[in-house]
Amino acid sequence: MNAVPESRIIEPKILYFGTPVVLLTTENLDGTANITPMSSAWALGDRIVLGLGKGGQGISNLRERPECVLNLPGPDLWRSVEALAPLTGADPIPEWKQPLFRYEKDKFAVAGLTPEASTRVRPPRITECPIQIEAAIRHISMAGDSTSFAVVEAQALTVHAHTAIVLDDSHIAPEAWSPLIYNFRHYFGLGPDLGRTFRAEI
Repeated sequence: MNAVPESRIIEPKILYFGTPVVLLTTENLDGTANITPMSSAWALGDRIVLGLGKGGQGISNLRERPECVLNLPGPDLWRSVEALAPLTGADPIPEWKQPLFRYEKDKFAVAGLTPEASTRVRPPRITECPIQIEAAIRHISMAGDSTSFAVVEAQALTVHAHTAIVLDDSHIAPEAWSPLIYNFRHYFGLGPDLGRTFRAEI
């Protein structure tokens, strides 16, 4: 009989228990682009739910111009993601961000990333990201004072993928695609394939 693992009650400061990184591109009021690095996103059908800080430029842009691109980086882009982490597109910088963040207008240049025109939305895609999902915002829930986050429901409109990870018009090759994972504030890629669910088509 296998030994039963011991467990204990803890109080973690954060609950980023291993989720994909998203580089969210939105459009500023002056027509320039903003990039928001984030790791609170999950999909159900063609809907993607995002968790965003209420005081950031990303949520401000989405409230004014409800469309975006969800750019999914691979593990090789972790340094670009980290270069974006201490930046904000909000000017003036919100008070709660001032100790750790600095304002940056051109986040593409700082992160060494390339903007590419989208087909159905105004914000640009990020060329280097293997998957880019153009989306329209369908609902934004601004939580009360007890939290500093907003919950955003986006609908995927168009999905772009690098040909190196595509099997056909409907499938990404799982062995060829590895998302960048944010795991308790550390960056990881995927390990080897362990198996597939009974609903897998490939």
